[in-house]
Amino acid sequence: MNDHLTAGAVAPKAAPRPAAAAARLRVRGEGAARAQYVEDLLGDPFAEDNPHGQRALLAADEQRRAPAATEELLDRFGLGAEFVPHALGGRLSGVEDLAQVLRPVFRRDVALGFGAGVTALFAASVVWAAGDERQCTDTARRLLHGGRITILHREFVHANAILRGEYSARPAPGGAFVVDGRKDVVINADRADAFTAYVRTADGEGPDSHSVFLLQADRLPAHAVHRLPRVRTHGMRGAHYAGLDLKQCPVPAGALVGRLGEGIHLSLRTFQVSRALVSGGALVAGMDSALRYAVRALGESRRGLVLGGRRGRVLAGVFADLLACDSLAVAGLRLLDVAPEYALIPSAGVKYAVSALLHEDLDELAAVLGARGYDRGPAYGGFQKLVRDLPVAGLGHAGTADIQAVLVPHLRTLAHAVRRGAPWHEAPAALFTPGAPRPPQAVFDFRRLVAEPRDPQDGCDGLLAALLGAAARLDGRRARGPRWAALADLAGAFAAEVHHLAERCATLTHRPHSTAPSPAAYVLIDRYCLLLAAAACLAVCENAAPSSPEGALLAEPDWALLALTRFGRRLGLEVPDVPDGVAHDLAAALVDRYRRGRSFDLYAMRLA
Repeated sequence: MNDHLTAGAVAPKAAPRPAAAAARLRVRGEGAARAQYVEDLLGDPFAEDNPHGQRALLAADEQRRAPAATEELLDRFGLGAEFVPHALGGRLSGVEDLAQVLRPVFRRDVALGFGAGVTALFAASVVWAAGDERQCTDTARRLLHGGRITILHREFVHANAILRGEYSARPAPGGAFVVDGRKDVVINADRADAFTAYVRTADGEGPDSHSVFLLQADRLPAHAVHRLPRVRTHGMRGAHYAGLDLKQCPVPAGALVGRLGEGIHLSLRTFQVSRALVSGGALVAGMDSALRYAVRALGESRRGLVLGGRRGRVLAGVFADLLACDSLAVAGLRLLDVAPEYALIPSAGVKYAVSALLHEDLDELAAVLGARGYDRGPAYGGFQKLVRDLPVAGLGHAGTADIQAVLVPHLRTLAHAVRRGAPWHEAPAALFTPGAPRPPQAVFDFRRLVAEPRDPQDGCDGLLAALLGAAARLDGRRARGPRWAALADLAGAFAAEVHHLAERCATLTHRPHSTAPSPAAYVLIDRYCLLLAAAACLAVCENAAPSSPEGALLAEPDWALLALTRFGRRLGLEVPDVPDGVAHDLAAALVDRYRRGRSFDLYAMRLA
């Protein structure tokens, strides 16, 4: 991953092009309307004459370059404004809205979604969470005028190349600092105007070991800032990964974001948003496209779209997983919008579950595609690109071990709560109604994010409680038919597993409170996250309004029944075979969406 593409240092990035900023489009409306605007703006991805279609995007990927025409188009749309809070002149008022806007980009090219898009928010979020007025104003102005900002992570113990290497700072006269260090793999390091850098400011590995600095390239001495050559990466080849070497770099006191030693605290707060957007943006949208390639391949096969065989069952199963994962992802996004104080644990669970499930599904789809999965042409080349890109997308901002370190203490808390008989109170239904209007006062605010777990249910998990509540209510739907009865049986088995999990979590309370999970903890984390996915799946099904073909699908039991069956088998539960016709009917619903040009996620938006 450190094979250089070019030699020599890269010149600092030039200021944003005035013409591009002047030509920026004026776009208004809620997230769904803006998402549809982006979808139509990018056009039909399989039209041969579309400069933003698969032919152009795959050509750029083959040449390891960013698709310049599409980046410019997104700049004219003002994608940077999506990452700036409304109070600072941008369009960001809700995280769910932002994920919807990003999905059309991620469905076409995951690398583009990061390189020209969401990385800017990952970098700016720490400023929105703890920056002073000047820092917020400068960062907002930069993004609103087409500038680029990227993030320099601290080094993690379980580091991949993106997370390896770090910077350190020592005090200088007048409250200033001198920063030294190097990272070799940073997205957009060779063309960013500014960096938010997690910098070591104290020895040891304590919670106050790092601080965050906002480094603006035009305010740093050129002799101290060395932009290193681009590096080759197996995935996201069109993204600009390069290095940044800081040598004796003087940094003014005003560059410190928040307080000295607050860096790890700030990362715990802001990574909640990163995890939710990676899951609800890149991973769900990428799998939507992967599933579309598989449906297309089956339609072009010798037997055509025969839905009753093994391949039809695979398509139905992956479709059910996708809807279930999106149910969990949307619940995490909406929780950030309505109650960000309680999002720390759910955001980690969302990222863990969605990454694991969709990674398995990608392997299943590869079997359906067969030889077409290795095709590099415009018809199917995007699938092989997704196979390379999605793992990088899932690991680019934090490692799995970091998520596990967040979840293990919560499992201990859950065990204590159950032992003392704490009541189970369900998470509100508003979390499970994708696209529903938020309350007028529910404007997402980064400053409300917290680094310590909070649970309004006195320790008993509100999402797991939603599973218990849904299971109890499903008993009243048995009379609707065998599929509802089967779903009620499955939900009951999952409810029993919730209580079993809480009992098993008690074994963790006898271990020291360490961030290194025990072998038993790894297993329990897997089971906990699958139960979260099942809870979101049942809750979305229960709250769906059957007023449209898409709502009718979600309000019927087939997708939830198939998803929970697959989850149950992963958990090792004894689950019966699904009733006859469920997989066939769900595969038919998938093909219907395909033919009507609708996305495969919960929103079922119209595709270009």
